[in-house]
Amino acid sequence: MFDGYDSCSEDTSSSSSSDESEEEVAPLPSSLPIIKNNGQVYTYPDGKSGMATCEMCGMVGVRDAFYSKTKRFCSVSCSRSYSSNSKKASILARLQGKPPTKKAKVLQKQPLVAKLAAYAQYQATLQNQAKTKAAVPVEGFSWGNYINSNSFTAAPVTCFKHAPMGTCWGDISEGVRVEVPNTDCSLPTKVFWIAGIVKLAGYNALLRYEGFENDSSLDFWCNVCGSDIHPVGWCATSGKPLVPPRSIQHKYTNWKAFLVKRLTGAKTLPPDFSQKVSESMQYPFKTSMRVEVVDKTHLCRTRVAVVESVIGGRLRLVYEESEDKTDDFWCHMYSPLIHHIGWSRSIGHRFKRSDITKKQEGHFDAPPHLFMKVKEVDTAGEWFKEGMKLEAIDPLNLSAICVATIRKVLADGYLMIGIDGSEAADGSDWFCYHATSPSIFPVGFCEINMIELTPPRGYAKLPFKWFDYLRETDSIAAPVKLFNKEVPNHGFHVGMKLEAVDLMEPRLVCVATVTRIIHRLLRIHFDGWEDEYDQWVDCESPDLYPVGWCQLTGYQLQPPAPQSSRDSQSSSSKQKKKAKSQQYKGHKKSLISIFFLQKKRED
Repeated sequence: MFDGYDSCSEDTSSSSSSDESEEEVAPLPSSLPIIKNNGQVYTYPDGKSGMATCEMCGMVGVRDAFYSKTKRFCSVSCSRSYSSNSKKASILARLQGKPPTKKAKVLQKQPLVAKLAAYAQYQATLQNQAKTKAAVPVEGFSWGNYINSNSFTAAPVTCFKHAPMGTCWGDISEGVRVEVPNTDCSLPTKVFWIAGIVKLAGYNALLRYEGFENDSSLDFWCNVCGSDIHPVGWCATSGKPLVPPRSIQHKYTNWKAFLVKRLTGAKTLPPDFSQKVSESMQYPFKTSMRVEVVDKTHLCRTRVAVVESVIGGRLRLVYEESEDKTDDFWCHMYSPLIHHIGWSRSIGHRFKRSDITKKQEGHFDAPPHLFMKVKEVDTAGEWFKEGMKLEAIDPLNLSAICVATIRKVLADGYLMIGIDGSEAADGSDWFCYHATSPSIFPVGFCEINMIELTPPRGYAKLPFKWFDYLRETDSIAAPVKLFNKEVPNHGFHVGMKLEAVDLMEPRLVCVATVTRIIHRLLRIHFDGWEDEYDQWVDCESPDLYPVGWCQLTGYQLQPPAPQSSRDSQSSSSKQKKKAKSQQYKGHKKSLISIFFLQKKRED
């Protein structure tokens, strides 16, 4: 773990301040690398163990890599240059913050105290300059502040198998040590220090520099998968300076002994962690690939669309006939709404043929193996039949589970389903679910799990009773044994925070909360919005992401609605939807608004 650490000449039991008697490090899961006491430990520049500053050019680096026995110079060149008296003037000038000149006078060797005083003055000058040039912080949403101020918890990365590192996150938890940039330092070069994870929230970690003990004044949030977080030992192998924060620089007389004591037996990130992050963010879908995707204006059919962009596995698909490329649709590459070219014809699904007779130059069909595979089902025996009743999540109102009917049985286990009481005469609002879909349920599911079932529109006999309804419609319920009853150990709990797609505006990823869990079904609430915008989502939905996913992938996160927006929401659903559209800036097309407009025309 610490290659080259044993090159230190000091004994690991060297004396240190009396403050070193910290509590033992709590044991962590054994799958992470254990830091062993067999290597070199760095201290601050010019310290005897670990780091050194070149007396010629001022570069801070690994002491063992420096030239000569005294380790005073970073290279042979600096050593030779220093031997010339004409160069000595540049040293003091550098310490005073002045650029050296070719006409610098030969100076007598200055006492070390004078040099340190000049260097301290130079640091003070840098600090004053930094204060006057400090950038004004941009107002925006911060997950760290949001979680800290409300004591929220976030769903762990392991809950999201489709997300980067979702299947190889391992046992990263509180107490794991990492090497990160030291921001509490005035050195002109970028330096690092060791920090421990105090709290995890998805990809984000609250970090505290080693040596601060219970002092949280310099705690900071950082994305664990970011480029500035490294396993302990990375600085040693990369030749990077490891320097304690200025606030505690003089807290211990022997930083080496302190770090050895603190780190021995602790856990750190795997050495190939950054490589795994990079590999998990490689996506097989490429721009210009052609796919079949649901037609957002007629859910009963699919259309050809072309991948316009890929962000974090989410695809922006532009319908092939859109000349200005504004008629688009967002979904994840593992979404059940996209398929390979020819899928609709193979199962008997409705398909809108494109007016474009041949592929545009550069466009090519996405290979079938890239798409999410559905579980194979045996349709030979007892199976779903047209007219059977069930309960289903309404894709046009995802907060509702409704009374529904199987309208058509397709091949390979796919079903066309309609919502009772609100179907278009031509079946244009039927939607396709696979028999194993977690969005369809047997009759009585809502009653058993105390979920409000949405009855057919216009149905007068309330409260709704399935027994009466089946008798009145001369229908039968779909057999319970045909439904997917598998419930994975998903790890979600009520109250957990996450980032979730607003499936009614699928280009938007929002701050959200799990408010209810029924087996594998999650009730997702969008923070700052009323409950009517909640959505029922499966625990394995590719439209749910860990906290920090947007930051990691570069996707824009929609923050909670501000108080002013919440206050302005009216009781009218139409007005509320309008208020939400105003909150989310930019071009968008709502499935539900398009559907209702079309519905009004048909009526």
